[in-house]
Amino acid sequence: MIGRAILVGGGLLFSASSMADGVLTLKLSNDFFSARSDDGHYTSGLEGSWTFEPQDGHWTRTMAGWIPGWTAGDVDAAAYRFGQQIYTPRDTKRDDLITDDRPYAGYLYGGVSLYRHNLTPEWRINDAFSLDVGLVGPGSGAKTVQKNFHHLVDSDDPKGWHHQLNNEPTLTLAMQRSWWYRDSLGGLAMEYGPNVGFAVGNLYDYVSAGLGIRLGRQLDNQYTTPSTAPYSSSNMMFSRDRSFNWYVFSNVQGRFVARNMLLEGNTFEDSHSVDKRQWVGDLELGGAIAWQNYNLSLTTLKRSREFERQDDADYFSVVTLSSWL
Repeated sequence: MIGRAILVGGGLLFSASSMADGVLTLKLSNDFFSARSDDGHYTSGLEGSWTFEPQDGHWTRTMAGWIPGWTAGDVDAAAYRFGQQIYTPRDTKRDDLITDDRPYAGYLYGGVSLYRHNLTPEWRINDAFSLDVGLVGPGSGAKTVQKNFHHLVDSDDPKGWHHQLNNEPTLTLAMQRSWWYRDSLGGLAMEYGPNVGFAVGNLYDYVSAGLGIRLGRQLDNQYTTPSTAPYSSSNMMFSRDRSFNWYVFSNVQGRFVARNMLLEGNTFEDSHSVDKRQWVGDLELGGAIAWQNYNLSLTTLKRSREFERQDDADYFSVVTLSSWL
């Protein structure tokens, strides 16, 4: 029921938003794009989002007034986001319960994000607030999606989905702030600086801190870099420009994880679980190109071990295509 509501709500919101001026983004995460693809752990994710500048009186501005430190006039952009993520153990050909590897899990979600930025001659300060409602379990449809896709590409059938986490609704609130020092290098624009964030809810509880750098042309036209799970919100608004723009970026981030249902299992029911590692680190490298109404980016990520008996780090990539409509 929750999964259907998310899908129906997403369709209605995208239909309503199609009459407004905004950016439509499709984001595909998959270990297939990585140089070390092994079709395990965070195996794939698909998200669609609609980013727009809300008019005066829009409900997202009212929502901003409820957030400590925000006002209705602070919102520079808002986004509706809908997606699905699929998690599996490494060996999907086994039918038995693999007790020392992560559980099978699907996650279907819908959310709203608010963004603001403060630009000075020396600094850009970006803030993001996100509220997601989702469903973990068979109702997410992850089993059907992965099995049908593997059948379509004539790949091995994943056989362990009967061990997946049980249905459980989720609620996640997340906030992040990034400080970008505005500089230049060899005639190119450059930005670098720290970021901090946190998430609370029954899906994730964590705090994070990191350091990022960007180098390219006209960085003022691009407000952020594409995000990766567990933090799924990025302001994908960019300025329409007939010239060809590009930038490359890198980010290192660490998280202290107090709760990760996708590893530790269901909250109120018995389910497969593994012992999570509390400290997790990410290294991201990527680049983006923009021309006229379109923006295309590729991010490659290396993630340290997330649970105690995990053999080694995970690698996956994210492809993002955005277009003004």
